[in-house]
Amino acid sequence: MKTQSFQIKVPGSTANLGPGFDSIGLAVSRYLELEVTRAADWFFSSESKDLKGIPAGVNNLVCKVAKQTAEQLNVNLPPCHVKMTSNIPLARGLGSSAAAIVAGIELACYFSNEVVTAEQKTRIASLWEGHPDNVAASVYGGLVIGTHHQDWTRVVQAGIPKIDLVFLIPTEEVLTKTARGVLPEKLNFPEAVQAGSVGNVLTAAALTQDWELVGEMMARDLYHQPYRKQLIPLMDKVISFAEAEEDIYGAALSGAGPTILCITKEGMGAQVAHTLTQAFKGIEVDVLKPAEHGVKLITKN
Repeated sequence: MKTQSFQIKVPGSTANLGPGFDSIGLAVSRYLELEVTRAADWFFSSESKDLKGIPAGVNNLVCKVAKQTAEQLNVNLPPCHVKMTSNIPLARGLGSSAAAIVAGIELACYFSNEVVTAEQKTRIASLWEGHPDNVAASVYGGLVIGTHHQDWTRVVQAGIPKIDLVFLIPTEEVLTKTARGVLPEKLNFPEAVQAGSVGNVLTAAALTQDWELVGEMMARDLYHQPYRKQLIPLMDKVISFAEAEEDIYGAALSGAGPTILCITKEGMGAQVAHTLTQAFKGIEVDVLKPAEHGVKLITKN
């Protein structure tokens, strides 16, 4: 029998790692957490500063996703009171919307009489997002590599990287719609081939734990970073700084930005964060780890 209340915990994520555009995701150790209790009507609340102003009723993204998922899976979904806690900042490139989508799917799946697989959850989430990078990372945890089409979604789990993640998190937001608006409609064929080969090498390097080569490829992206730097002037400065620092493998936009990710040796994150704090004063710098686990459901007795 389903309990009256339960919890859902979803990791945030960073996407692309530069040239892995819309296909590579990495779960990170910031989380969206939901305390869910059955109720007479839908109500969402939060005391987290990163969720200030969220819709309190059925217009909440979690509710929209849960309702559509329930309809798709033929699940009888009761109204719930949901208390949300999050330290994933909105519209900063750390997968806040993807985490909410995965949370909504998990909420609906709790009430399913059938087992819903991680593959099914990723498919539903990818249809919401339009690509699998952030959502797959939040479902599975660790590093994921995926591709998505309206008719199919395929994701490969690539383990838990042995690295530290250092993020520079500006205060301003960059909406995904805005960040996609500056991208070109097409690349010429030679440039597309070059862009694809850079992404392929980054993927192979990540799978073989060659993080120095990963870092080099992060800076060679041709898909989105050359166009988005007009929105994020800090990006080129941080990438150049990273190239000159021995302790930093490489740097790239985290998702659509404006957050910038630096990867470094495991255990070196705090030292690198201090160096970046001194170099880029006034910017929040945080050290995170790859999240080992994806979305978790915690039931209460």
